[in-house]
Amino acid sequence: MKLVGTLTSPFVRKVRVVLAEKKIDYEFVIDSPWDATSGVPDINPLGKVPVLILDDSTVLFDSGVIVEYIDSVAPNNKLMPESNRERAEVKRWAALADGICDAAAQIFLERKRPSLQRSQEWIDRQYGKIARGCEYMSNDLGNGAYCIGKQYTLGDVSIGCALGYLEFRLPEVNWRERYANLARLYDKLMQRPAFIDTVPQA
Repeated sequence: MKLVGTLTSPFVRKVRVVLAEKKIDYEFVIDSPWDATSGVPDINPLGKVPVLILDDSTVLFDSGVIVEYIDSVAPNNKLMPESNRERAEVKRWAALADGICDAAAQIFLERKRPSLQRSQEWIDRQYGKIARGCEYMSNDLGNGAYCIGKQYTLGDVSIGCALGYLEFRLPEVNWRERYANLARLYDKLMQRPAFIDTVPQA
């Protein structure tokens, strides 16, 4: 099994965390789709990471598809509940976290454009998504130990990767001071080896 991705992508990190939680061995191939010589477009027509290549050469993307597949084929440490209602809730958490990551990535990419081509309106729009997303997560989490009661799920993995990406790319968001319960959850997640070993690296 081969995972293609980068050390900075929160979506790649999500897959790496799940693989670690499942104790699945794999080869990690670092390849940024932004590099001119990248081979990512050759295996994913969308030119995005992560990409998982199975032993039979089947190619899977994106991160949501990959992590559900991994969870379904490895019975240990289940991250997706069996109940349809709880599965929907976990997927909603994951979708919210992924949306925050998307918005943060858009800001990062927009800032790399020449100053005269940048759109502050577009950047502010993405900041708005992040702010509303963090507030929603905080309100929904409340005093809970995890996203879904006392059970550690893919929702928590997704939120941990999103919050970690904000700390890495957009420290000015300062979600820790605003949302103590999110900080508490993140600090708890960061005690897990799967999170410690996958901290984003520039």
